[in-house]
Amino acid sequence: MSKVIGIGETVLDIVFENDVPVSAKPGGSVYNAMISLGRRGVKSLFVSEVGNDHIGGIIRRFLVENGVDDAGLCSFEGGKSPLALAFLDADRNAQYTFYKDYPAQRLQFAMPPIEQNDVLLFGSYFAVNKVIRDKVEPLIRTAKKSGAMLYYDVNFRASHKHELNAIMPTIIENYKYADIVKGSVEDFEIMYGTADVQKIYTEYVAPCCKLFVCTMGKDGVLLKNVDGEAHIPARPIKPVSTIGAGDSFNAGFVYGLITNKITKSDLYRADVLSVIGRPAEYGVEFASEVCQSYENYVAKQ
Repeated sequence: MSKVIGIGETVLDIVFENDVPVSAKPGGSVYNAMISLGRRGVKSLFVSEVGNDHIGGIIRRFLVENGVDDAGLCSFEGGKSPLALAFLDADRNAQYTFYKDYPAQRLQFAMPPIEQNDVLLFGSYFAVNKVIRDKVEPLIRTAKKSGAMLYYDVNFRASHKHELNAIMPTIIENYKYADIVKGSVEDFEIMYGTADVQKIYTEYVAPCCKLFVCTMGKDGVLLKNVDGEAHIPARPIKPVSTIGAGDSFNAGFVYGLITNKITKSDLYRADVLSVIGRPAEYGVEFASEVCQSYENYVAKQ
C-alpha cells in the first residue's frame, strides 16, 4: 500500500466557548489530517518541528499513539512549542490567536523515503512561509521527482492577507507542483476577491494545475478539470465546531486515494472527475464527523 507524507506546523489548540476553555488538543492543519489517517490505518509519516518542552512531548506522543511515524518530527532548542487559542463564535467558527517562539535554526529533518504513488500532503501558511521555504520546497520537489501524488491545500487565512503580494509567487509555485489543488471558497475570496468558482479555476488555478477541489461549506464540494465539473453534496449536520473541517476533508480525500488504489496516472485520465468522486465523498464524511465534536480528527475505530 502507498503511504502518506505530510508536512506542516504543529500547535497545541486550546478551544474557547463563551470565553471558557473547553478543549486542549494537539493540532495544526496537516497534523490534524495525519492523525485521522493514522486512526484509519493508513501508513503515514509527518514532517514538522516541536520545541523540546512539555507541549512538544504531548504533540509527539499523540502522533505516535495514533499510528503516525514521527521520524520527520524534529525537536528544537531555544524556543517553545506554539499555542493556538481558538474562540468559537455563534456559528461555531473560530477566531484564532497564535503564540509562537521559534529559534533561528528550524526544520532540521532528514529527507524521508518517497516512492511512486505515495501522497504528499502540504499546505497552509507553512507551505509558503519564506523563513522555512528552503526546507519545505526540497521535499515538495523530491516528491514530484519520485512520482508521488501532490495534494496542496491552500488554506489561506485572512490574518496573512497583508502578505499576499509577497507570497503569491510561492502560492503559484505550489499550484504548479501540485497534482490536486484544494481550497475553500473562503480562501479564494480572501485571495482573489471572488467566490465565483469557475472564475477562480479558469483564471488562477487551471493555468498551473488542471485538477481542482473547492469546498463550499453547506453547499458541498465542486470538483473541476478542463473537461467539466462534478458536485458532491454536503451532509446536513448541526456543527459543534468547524475548526477541523477542512483538515478532515483532506484526510478523507487522501484516505480515498489510498484505499481506492488511485495512482498518479489516474489523476490525468479523461474521466478523472469520476475517479476522484469517491475520495471526495470520504472527505465530506470525515469533515461531517469532525464538525460534530470538539475533536480535530475522526474517532478511533
